[in-house]
Amino acid sequence: MYQRILAPVDGSSASDRGFREAVALARDQNARLRVLHVVDEYALALDLSGTTDLGQMHETLKRYGEDVLDKAKRYAADQGVQAETVLRETVDRRVAGAVLAEAQSFNADLIVMGTHGRRGLSHLILGSDAEVVVRSSPVPVLLVRSGEAQ
Repeated sequence: MYQRILAPVDGSSASDRGFREAVALARDQNARLRVLHVVDEYALALDLSGTTDLGQMHETLKRYGEDVLDKAKRYAADQGVQAETVLRETVDRRVAGAVLAEAQSFNADLIVMGTHGRRGLSHLILGSDAEVVVRSSPVPVLLVRSGEAQ
């Protein structure tokens, strides 16, 4: 049914849970799996205090993303799934925009992602990239809630 599955990951427990579901689906469907990590430079650009070495912070975020992708690739391989990994950087849009662009370039027919399932004030303050992806995606999106949701 699914031939190309995109799994955005950020290293959080919610993301890990969604990723594990994506791996299981890819194995079951014999689908290609692309794992995406987005380095969100937009958040760095908002730091106007000047107290942060933005170049160093960028490199730290990039190394973290590479580590998340390496772990994901190893997990998928342990489950019998060959995964390709992609690291993207964004300054001019939300992470959700980068996920949607990757889904289009990969020609994904399913996006699988974890979500914290926040509601109320925390949702209002933090927003939800998962919600933006669901509302804007031209392909089905499977949201996997973390065990942390209340």
